[in-house]
Amino acid sequence: MNTDLMFSSATDQWATPRAFFSEWDAIYRFELDVCADAQNAKCRRYFSEQDNGLAQDWAPNRCWMNPPYGREIRRWVRKAYEESLRGATVVCLLPARTDTAWWHEYILPYAKVSFIRGRLKFGDAKNGAPFPSAVAVFYPRTSQR
Repeated sequence: MNTDLMFSSATDQWATPRAFFSEWDAIYRFELDVCADAQNAKCRRYFSEQDNGLAQDWAPNRCWMNPPYGREIRRWVRKAYEESLRGATVVCLLPARTDTAWWHEYILPYAKVSFIRGRLKFGDAKNGAPFPSAVAVFYPRTSQR
């Protein structure tokens, strides 16, 4: 992966660090990566751009979501929330953009949030990302959380 491109506004793709994913997978045992491709999928089952994860059913799976971080992120976060209403558990790796409308509409009222200390090194990057990250977990609404 070209890290020069990765840290520019020319891309909204940020490949999940394998070790970071493994820590969360040990807790949730993910069944589905809802936005991936053959090179960066973290689960055996995944939705590619061609599959359009926004148009697919995620429930009742335990899902990993590291969405594109561009303008479409709001749609992905809304979909994660909606799928939790249908019985999915969705664990989302997100930029910690606490000033955005989508954060206030979906993350704060409905997700359990863990802020990541320091900056993640996405993909094969030697340096940390230029933004802070968080993990937001949407539990199924039938859960007592």
